[in-house]
Amino acid sequence: MKNNKKYFPILFFATLAVGVVLGTMLNFPAPGNFSSANNHKNKLNKLIDFIDNEYVDSVDTDSIVNLTVNNILEKLDPHSVYIAQEEMEEVSQSMRGDFVGIGIHFYMVGDTIAVIKPIENGPSAKAGIQAGDRILFAGKDKLFGKKIPQDTLFSKLKGNAGSEVQLTVYRKMLNKKFNVTVKRDVVPIKSVDVALMLDNTTGYIKINRFAETTYAEFKKGLLSLKKQGAKALVIDVRDNGGGYLEKAVEIADDFLKKDQLIVFTKNKKGRIDKTFASEKGIFETGNVFVLINENSASASEILAGALQDNDRATIVGRRSFGKGLVQREMDFGDGSAVRLTVARYYTPTGRSIQKSYKAGNEDYFKEFGHRFETGELYSKDSIKLADTLKFKTPKGKIVYGGGGIVPDVFVPFEVKHGEESIAYVMQSPMVGNFVFEQLDKDRKSFKGLTFEQLLAKVEKTDLYFNNFRAYLKRNEIDLNLDKNKELVKRYITAEFAGQLFGEQKYFEIILKQDVMVKAVLKK
Repeated sequence: MKNNKKYFPILFFATLAVGVVLGTMLNFPAPGNFSSANNHKNKLNKLIDFIDNEYVDSVDTDSIVNLTVNNILEKLDPHSVYIAQEEMEEVSQSMRGDFVGIGIHFYMVGDTIAVIKPIENGPSAKAGIQAGDRILFAGKDKLFGKKIPQDTLFSKLKGNAGSEVQLTVYRKMLNKKFNVTVKRDVVPIKSVDVALMLDNTTGYIKINRFAETTYAEFKKGLLSLKKQGAKALVIDVRDNGGGYLEKAVEIADDFLKKDQLIVFTKNKKGRIDKTFASEKGIFETGNVFVLINENSASASEILAGALQDNDRATIVGRRSFGKGLVQREMDFGDGSAVRLTVARYYTPTGRSIQKSYKAGNEDYFKEFGHRFETGELYSKDSIKLADTLKFKTPKGKIVYGGGGIVPDVFVPFEVKHGEESIAYVMQSPMVGNFVFEQLDKDRKSFKGLTFEQLLAKVEKTDLYFNNFRAYLKRNEIDLNLDKNKELVKRYITAEFAGQLFGEQKYFEIILKQDVMVKAVLKK
């Protein structure tokens, strides 16, 4: 069945919702003690034991408990969530900012692991693994075959830092099979995608989430840009679903003067905790712009709100998600955990930017669909917020609470209304998978090309545009690409550059025609 273009944006957003659900977290442990004194708690425990001991059929009581926990949390708010044991490690790795493994970006070609590219300076790169290589065996364990679950495959490649694994590799370009020993190591998961200069005086930093390593990555990028002559800075948190609150605070601190309020939280007992800027920051002078969109949430909104409310930055883009709740994690001791909402956060002017969830979780996450239908992605006038939610910054600028951060400079969606599916497809993994397949057909023809030669090879022909159209049809996605030909070709070219020359080259191509970046550079 072909994908319905009308609903593709909504489906795309639903995949992003997992990151948003995890939200803004306080990075400290929560108490893990449970008292059984309460009769209601005893009732639940008794029921589980009764089922376990007496029920006529065999029952997995763990699954019942998980179901019970999920049902309880669903009655609270959309961001109080249960994380199952099998999901916890991946979530923890993402927030920690690293994992132990062999260090590859990969793509499943049929039933085989194909290396898109090894992570720079990672274990596989050091061992000589190259883009296009197929990994067939880890030791004696077979890694190809349709009946092998992906989580099983990954478990064979992961292990303890310093441990070795012998890989059997097929190099298609040479039609050669060989063995190579890879020493597993800690592999960083970048939360700052890139830091580069947009022009002689304007720096750009892209943050994809707020993890334990984010501030260190950001600081390194910012100092590098200052050395290159950056007098103005663009911070891009589009599609950033959040993470650790304190990392957003640390970044905001670098732009604000001492004792300026960054954020405050309020819990159920009415306790207010305020966080202020501390010592002199790295970038307290110079123009700052923050790029946001409908998928910027939680910690992203804390950063944008702090800089907007202190008249320190111009917010550019479209209204953010609207998540103003803070979670704390509680470990159950079996590898699973709960993230429970324990406070609301407020921007310096006193705004709560949390959108309503009274209609239930399903409607809460479908609110994006409402924005899509009302035309809010294309017109600032379509944003409907109550006058009672107006606040003023110290310089008298009007800002709004009650449903995300409203930008100072509105930038509509890049494609026309009704063609949103194309934009979402171009930002999906499909483009990367397509480009890998194109390279995989004949890597020799790309070997030795300079960056300029690559651009000439890819940009000055419709070959890859037409091939991508055919690729989508093979995957049962029916889209008319012709009206957005330049956009499609830009993303294809950028992906070629990224896979062959690294992530910075990808962004250099994308950002040249980025509508929000262009709006900033006009300022």
